[in-house]
Amino acid sequence: MAASIQALRERRVAMAKELRNLVENHTGAAWGADQQSRYDELVRDIESTDAEITRNQRVLDEAQHEFGRAQARGEREGLSTDEAHANVAMETSIFNSWLRGGRDALNEQQRQYVAQRAASVRNDMSSDINSGGYLVPTDFASNLIEALKAFGGMRSVANVIGTSNGVQIQWPTVDATAQEGEILGENTEAGSQDFQFGMKEINAYKFSSKAVAVPIELLQDSRIDLEGYIRTALATRIARITERKYAVGTGVGEPQGAVTAAPVGYVAAAATDIAYEDLIELEHSIDPAYRSSPKVRWQFHDQTLKGLKRLKDGYGRPLWLPGVAVKEPDTLLGYSYTINQYIPVAAANAKSVLFGDFTNYLIRDVMQVLLFRMTDSNFTMKGQIGFLAMYRGDGGSIDVGGAWKALKQAAA
Repeated sequence: MAASIQALRERRVAMAKELRNLVENHTGAAWGADQQSRYDELVRDIESTDAEITRNQRVLDEAQHEFGRAQARGEREGLSTDEAHANVAMETSIFNSWLRGGRDALNEQQRQYVAQRAASVRNDMSSDINSGGYLVPTDFASNLIEALKAFGGMRSVANVIGTSNGVQIQWPTVDATAQEGEILGENTEAGSQDFQFGMKEINAYKFSSKAVAVPIELLQDSRIDLEGYIRTALATRIARITERKYAVGTGVGEPQGAVTAAPVGYVAAAATDIAYEDLIELEHSIDPAYRSSPKVRWQFHDQTLKGLKRLKDGYGRPLWLPGVAVKEPDTLLGYSYTINQYIPVAAANAKSVLFGDFTNYLIRDVMQVLLFRMTDSNFTMKGQIGFLAMYRGDGGSIDVGGAWKALKQAAA
């Protein structure tokens, strides 16, 4: 696989170089139908190759992640890497037994291990007999939260923190964009200018995956990676609701979305189209102190990107260019971008494009996931077992200086 992914990367580099040369060497009248046709073909091939690279890279990353997690746990608990691996294997075995058969499926050794871990480590597997819920093993919770990253969006660009509990946090904010020092003459007393601190409340809202029905036949098949199957199903649902709220949440009884928090940087001339000039105006609505950050980028819906790829600058050259080096991002007007499927597409009065530094958006993960195994008649009559996950987290802007802004479409 390593050779395969390397070959894919080399092929992508070659195509990206050809595309960049095509754009740079054919300006104005030199850009004709043949150049546009070859440009479109290269874009399609690059997108296809990127998808294949991503699939292979995920397999490699998972293996490395497993090793790194066991190593970190060993350091945290004063164990050798082998001992940490053994504990992870034991907990995985216990958790899979519980998934397949509930508490009654655990043998005596497994029950003793759970009791010892519950007494010494607060966040490891512990049970609530009355509710049927389990505070899942730390590794399962970490894997589930790690899986949320695969959905990109705000989680891939924000400042993400993890906390061991859901106590409300008071996060300090300050706007220093207009503050500066001074020149002092000889024997002149220095002036003062205090920071104006604000506070942002970071909560821990409860998100539910809704019940996931798993056929009993699947539970009985030991060849199935049941933990991975359930984790993927739960992570998919939680990722979708959290990413939507991190984009367009109102901030009232739920996270505040980046779109909601974004000041309007520029109003487009059209209600459903985005022009080259609109992007330039939005770019320069951001203070250069933020715009010069290596983290600055665009965010928009994939359908918006489809239209932006057709935009050209004043010389007739496409604004979109692929990255050439490995992991070098594709760019629009020289800035990288993030696809966020929960940002509105271009429509009357919609905020369709965000631009700026999104590290001033804070996402909080409570590193505890409660999992319920349900065997009531609603499921058993259909030959199923139900699983439901409860996750807590929050998201919101901690920016008061205009770190990112939005392009707003004109009214209809």
